[in-house]
Amino acid sequence: MPEIHPTAILDRDVELADDVVIGPQCVIRGRVRIGVGTQLLGHVYLQGPLELGARNRVWPFATVGFAPQHLGWDPERPGAGLVIGDDNTIRESVTISRAASDDVPTRVGSRNYFMVNSHAGHDCEIGNGCVIANGTLLAGSVRLGDGVVTGGNVAVHQFCQVGRGALLCGTFGLNKDLPPFFMLTGGNTAGSINLVGMRRSGMPHEQIDDVRWVYKTLYRRGLSLPRALEQLEERKQRPIVAEYLAFLAASQRGLCPARGELRRGTGTD
Repeated sequence: MPEIHPTAILDRDVELADDVVIGPQCVIRGRVRIGVGTQLLGHVYLQGPLELGARNRVWPFATVGFAPQHLGWDPERPGAGLVIGDDNTIRESVTISRAASDDVPTRVGSRNYFMVNSHAGHDCEIGNGCVIANGTLLAGSVRLGDGVVTGGNVAVHQFCQVGRGALLCGTFGLNKDLPPFFMLTGGNTAGSINLVGMRRSGMPHEQIDDVRWVYKTLYRRGLSLPRALEQLEERKQRPIVAEYLAFLAASQRGLCPARGELRRGTGTD
């Protein structure tokens, strides 16, 4: 049987696995399903439609599944909701909004760590194994690949995508797309590659060398972007290079520039 504190309030539509723990003063409204081993420590507010997977741990004052912060959205409209995977940690005062869509939910994968006061807006897509530091603000429809790490008080503009393994240093803003394994080292500045992160993940040396080559091709050779993409196409049989090509093809916000980037389109290519 689930362990439910007597001060908690649950709607009839709530479905709990047998060993879920619901702490004091929690409120769960609407169509909410919670998987095995998940714990709400206390003063947590969940709003459906919401699927919260197994072994998640949600800390006090987190609010998950509320209506989008969208002027044109009726807060009584349920929409497609929010789907969260397994083994996530959601710390104090985190907010994650449900989708501003009736078709596709906001999605959070598994093994993510949301630190205090971080926010993920409506229609975000967050992969697996991400670390979202204190005060990070992800606007609506932001996409994070697996293993992304943000520093404190990072802000990401709506519709931006961040590739897997990228690192966003604290206090900086991003309104362009940051490719995989690159580092945001200033406001809208892809200043380096996440070498430490790649090594810690066990990435093979040849793939790290491919990341170095892609970074230099995009930023350090003075090539126009079309010419740089041509050079990437010549190595598209290499998995890492193919990943960059797919990322850039899906870009809506444009490629994040780099500090000291050679000017493109000057005839130097």
